[in-house]
Amino acid sequence: MNAVPDPGVYRGVTAHVRTAPFEHRFSYDVFQLLFDIDRLDALKPLKWLGIERFAPFSFRAADHGDRSGGPLRPWVEARFAEAGVDLAGGPVRLLCFPRVLGYVFNPLSLFLGYRPDGTLAGVIYEVNNTFGETHSYVIPARGGAIEHQEAAKIFHVSPFFGVEGRYAFTLRPPGDTFSLVVDKAVAGVRDHVATLKLRRSELTDGALASAFLGLPLMTLKVITAIHWEALKLWIKGARYHHKPAPPGPASTGRPA
Repeated sequence: MNAVPDPGVYRGVTAHVRTAPFEHRFSYDVFQLLFDIDRLDALKPLKWLGIERFAPFSFRAADHGDRSGGPLRPWVEARFAEAGVDLAGGPVRLLCFPRVLGYVFNPLSLFLGYRPDGTLAGVIYEVNNTFGETHSYVIPARGGAIEHQEAAKIFHVSPFFGVEGRYAFTLRPPGDTFSLVVDKAVAGVRDHVATLKLRRSELTDGALASAFLGLPLMTLKVITAIHWEALKLWIKGARYHHKPAPPGPASTGRPA
């Protein structure tokens, strides 16, 4: 059984390794914030974090879900229902990059849905690409200390990978630490693996100030790094794939 985590600041490292047809790897420091989507107002006393307002860090509901800016819970529950997941009113946590001085790009955000007894019921992997498109992979969970899940890749992310193959997710839900490994394979052959390993601290102005000073303009660095690594792949001779029409807003996966 999982313990539902309190909101926090999660700092650590993300790494990406391309394994075919040649090797290419990079890593960089990041931090993410964990939110309780039903109690965002409880964070309004924080000076370093603005809820629906400008601050050094800020959170806007319009950066997630259906982008309407309305409450996120109806969208989350509808997506989970499409995958056969009933939260029965249980809590939902969102792990994502905040806006930094008004700017954000979230390659991947996670909605973690829990049952009232604290068991993890499902995960929504909300993926954004640099073309302004988004797609969510919605997958039921078994409620274990480690979740193994999978889904078919149907959303265009990088022009140097085709829209093919499958993702395998290995998730340790957030607590004192958080980790996620995403393996992508085509016809059973792995061609890319991404990892995210983070450690939690309390969501306080002190922790936010430390994160800001330690990684200033982080979200701008994220989008810059994406384009810089793409340039290096192009120089190495990676095959370019034109962007297809986007799929629907969400698709479902399954526990592995």
